[in-house]
Amino acid sequence: MTLALLSPAAAQNSSPLLRTDKLSVKVLTLTHGLAHPWSVAFLPDGRMLVSEREGRLRVLGADFKLHPRPIEGLPEIVARGQGGLFDVVLHPDHARNGWIYWAYNAPGPGGWGTALARGQLQGQRMTNVQVLFSMVPKTRSSHHFGGRIVFDRQGMVYLTLGDRGDMERAQRLDDHAGSVIRLHDDGRVPADNPYVGRAGARPEKWTLGNRNIQGAAQHPVTGDIWSHEHGPQGGDEVNLMRSGRNYGWPLVTQGVNYGIGTPIGEAKNKPGYEAPLHVWTPSIAPSGMAFVTGDRFPQWRGHLLVGALRGQVLVRLDVQNEKIVGEERLLEGLIGRIRDVRLGPDGLIYLLTDEAQGALLRIEPAGP
Repeated sequence: MTLALLSPAAAQNSSPLLRTDKLSVKVLTLTHGLAHPWSVAFLPDGRMLVSEREGRLRVLGADFKLHPRPIEGLPEIVARGQGGLFDVVLHPDHARNGWIYWAYNAPGPGGWGTALARGQLQGQRMTNVQVLFSMVPKTRSSHHFGGRIVFDRQGMVYLTLGDRGDMERAQRLDDHAGSVIRLHDDGRVPADNPYVGRAGARPEKWTLGNRNIQGAAQHPVTGDIWSHEHGPQGGDEVNLMRSGRNYGWPLVTQGVNYGIGTPIGEAKNKPGYEAPLHVWTPSIAPSGMAFVTGDRFPQWRGHLLVGALRGQVLVRLDVQNEKIVGEERLLEGLIGRIRDVRLGPDGLIYLLTDEAQGALLRIEPAGP
């Protein structure tokens, strides 16, 4: 159901009151002027880190004022097309070790591709920078980088990768493209990764057959990794990620060829390939996702929030066990392209809009 706008109070406090199926919420604009922001992470002292696709990592104060200088010390980042600086995430034990992780488009032989690095922030400089992973082979394509990072309860780190605009790569075990990568937090390859020891396979790979994953989150109860990915023209998917599973692209998909609408691959569903939990046709171009936890939105607890670029919408998915039983579309056409969705340490919902003058917004409950 589309959200109904009740009171356009933005002229007073940038906080329109909106009614959803289950509760009313307020939407506040906290800051704007961010250049195609991609991700937001919350530091323990109340500050925030915001990545900008062009390759800048910015600091927002607890008062939401943007520090004038980007953080220094990051490795070289290639900002081309959809590529640049992507996700930024704190280590689960950041309070003890200070590690900050980011995904980015890294140069290398043959072009560029998605990489994972970590460092420790000292003032306005990233120190002790370590590149943990860099995909191969690299190409000069400007499409489908993936770039989301998520940790599991065992401290393993997962990095999502796109097919780099070359669909056949997603089914190749000797190619990192079109997969999820699983590593120890220091970049070592886990011995129980599904393709370790298999001749010709990349040991970092945890899945294959993924087109372009731009949303990933850990389920708050089961600990499973959920993701969503872009379909070609329709066929955007929500998936439950499992070790060694094949998610089908481009052999099995509910999307079709751009422009001409002809089928891609062999089927929409096929034994031996993981079926999606949810599909969007037409495409909404999903980006960013978060499970709702805590007490601030009790009516939404356990639900999944997904941002959308093309759809310019925040989607709420009602999750029951491993099934999606309902969908509500919020903020449709009201704030623009939604790139990231995060649950903050205060239990509130934070959004980033993907614009040349992008914004950080916060969703708060506004009573029954």
